[in-house]
Amino acid sequence: MIEEILKNQSAWEYLKSTDLPIILYGTGNGADRVIDEYERLGIKLSGVMASDGFVRDRYFRGFKVKSVSDFENEFSDFVITVGFASQREEVIGNILNLSKRHKLLVPCVPAFGKIFLNREFIVSHTTELERVYSVLADEKSKLVFSDFLNFSLTGELSYLFANETDKDEAFYNILKLGENESYLDLGAYKGDTVDEFLHYTGGKYSSVKAVEPDKKSFRKLKEHFPDKDNFYFVNCGILDENKTVYFNRKSGRRNAISDSGDETRVCTVDYLCEDFPVTYLKADIEGCENEMLRCCERTFRELKPKLNIAAYHKSEDIYSIPLKILELNPDYKIYLRHHRYIPCWDLNYYCI
Repeated sequence: MIEEILKNQSAWEYLKSTDLPIILYGTGNGADRVIDEYERLGIKLSGVMASDGFVRDRYFRGFKVKSVSDFENEFSDFVITVGFASQREEVIGNILNLSKRHKLLVPCVPAFGKIFLNREFIVSHTTELERVYSVLADEKSKLVFSDFLNFSLTGELSYLFANETDKDEAFYNILKLGENESYLDLGAYKGDTVDEFLHYTGGKYSSVKAVEPDKKSFRKLKEHFPDKDNFYFVNCGILDENKTVYFNRKSGRRNAISDSGDETRVCTVDYLCEDFPVTYLKADIEGCENEMLRCCERTFRELKPKLNIAAYHKSEDIYSIPLKILELNPDYKIYLRHHRYIPCWDLNYYCI
């Protein structure tokens, strides 16, 4: 499997060799990371573009931000590279339309961490990647896995969309949640994934423990469920020990452990489940998934909850998360699904 993937030209290799002007679509944190990698690799960037409503009179990294029509008037042809993330259908539709007019790539940069999932990464971790591929529980998971690696290497949208599924498929065919689940939501944010859980259980449950480290999001989480029976809210982060750390003050889902910021308590899964008989656990904790797995051995071995764990925050998550789960409890069946997102975010391991 890996040998076939490595026959492809990587996005970075293509961009180093092309004679076409390279235009970066996006002006946020992701675009910054793409430009940093361009500079490291010696890739020449010719301009920065934004959607029509976001062009305005501004500069980004020394480039005047223009629209695609500006560049189409300036160049006979060019390559577009996408430097932001979105799951909004209108944004994805716009990107797909652009890909019909110009060569378009999505160079993959990690959401967290400094390790890029590039050719060197795949070569270095061939053994682990091949092992994960071999233990995946169904053919769909194997296709998602290989397409994820192909997309991460090449940046080609055809691989990204080849085997995506919607959430219904994962919840109805794999997790099959019942009416008496005890749900542990790690990274509950403002309550959207608790709402998701209630949707798939028809509003029936045994208990819910919603965990969120950000104080502002935690307050909105509690306000979102004011009068629910057997709901427990915990304002803490998740790590491999119980202690106090600092979280940065970035908005929304970008909160992460930092050297400064809000002082925040962190806990282990085993600690949170000492008096909570979890049957379903979801973890989307901004790159701390591997740390979480270091201290949940008792929970995974004795309770063996159904799992829904994000696998896209760090490059190494794709192999380290399933291998650690199997180390903790080899009886788990491991499934991988990707839900619609550019780049390959909302990539999750579902385990039963």
